[in-house]
Amino acid sequence: MDIDAERLNVITRFAYTLASKYASGLKIQSTLDRREALDGADYVIVMIQVGGLEAFEYDIYIPLKYGVNQEVGDTIGPGGVFRGLRTIPVLLDICYDMEDLCPDALLINYANPMAINCWAMNRATKIRNVGLCHSVQGTARTLAGYIGVPYEDVYYWVAGINHQAFFLEFKYRGRDAYPLLWKAMENREIYEKDKVRFEMMKYLGYFITESSHHLSEYIPYFRTNEERRRRYCEPRWFYLEICKTRWKPHFERIERQIRGEEPIEINRSDEYGIDVIYSMETGRVCRINGNVENRGLITNLPYGCCVEVPCMVDRGGIHPCYVGDLPPQCAALNRTNINVQELAVKAALEKDRTAVVEAIMFDPLTSAILTPREIEEMVNEMFKAEAKWIPWLS
Repeated sequence: MDIDAERLNVITRFAYTLASKYASGLKIQSTLDRREALDGADYVIVMIQVGGLEAFEYDIYIPLKYGVNQEVGDTIGPGGVFRGLRTIPVLLDICYDMEDLCPDALLINYANPMAINCWAMNRATKIRNVGLCHSVQGTARTLAGYIGVPYEDVYYWVAGINHQAFFLEFKYRGRDAYPLLWKAMENREIYEKDKVRFEMMKYLGYFITESSHHLSEYIPYFRTNEERRRRYCEPRWFYLEICKTRWKPHFERIERQIRGEEPIEINRSDEYGIDVIYSMETGRVCRINGNVENRGLITNLPYGCCVEVPCMVDRGGIHPCYVGDLPPQCAALNRTNINVQELAVKAALEKDRTAVVEAIMFDPLTSAILTPREIEEMVNEMFKAEAKWIPWLS
């Protein structure tokens, strides 16, 4: 299901092409009607970007004018908060339709800002949901490469919040692999690939999920001026420009594959979504890292916030694992981001403009650059630019 008929047509034809080659008995339906798509569903996978690239440009370029230089702008900060304001009303409408049409279904959310979105759904709806990201397993694969061992031979226990979770345990064949990682960091070539995360590991003692480009947006240390940004965050990974330049070649490639002019290669990805569905359907247990409500799972983070923790999955669904206290320095860093998330959720659910300003006031990077008055001016400009995607602003 999509709201864009042209893109829906492309991906539907691609799905038929895949099915004809690999799963001839598969039944595929597509629709522009969300309620039709949700009727009787067992699983609802959500991948949306409300406002598309037009809104994304406002998220990035208005703050940039004020000196807030975001690499992605999809998690916290001005971009993440406004993406949440646009996305939460749509997610809640989906959940309300689900309460009517498929109340027992599991909603699998891939839409950012992950923690803000899932927190809002947990507070405002009864629908079971889990937020899935690839940052934990993706980082684990990266770390295996840094220490030169097969990914299949590493073990990890990771917890925190989305895009800022900590490798509390990292082992290779049963032994602590952190000594190998500290040694790898001494290699200049490896250090240069991940400068922000290695710098944070030096001072916190634990490696953090998500890329250095992403992580640098959530902390006040590496992007407060252009000299620092260039020192720690080059080469730049400017996601808005990547999206603007890559979507067309991507769809052109799909069209060639549909016409048979280019082969379709099927490879197993590291995404958790299929693992979740497979385990719930077959009972074969798997472990993922999911974004879930903190009901005493991480005991030194606020109750009710959204945390990313190990979860077991079986026929009964998703069972989050107890973590206990994070190391206090790790919890302290998480709380700086949770402050923003909490106020952003309040703003969206209560339609509170003041809470939007407050959320961005407490953003670690923004507050290191702008005064409260400047933040309010920036937010008011973003309100005007993005009002058509945030219904309660009009």
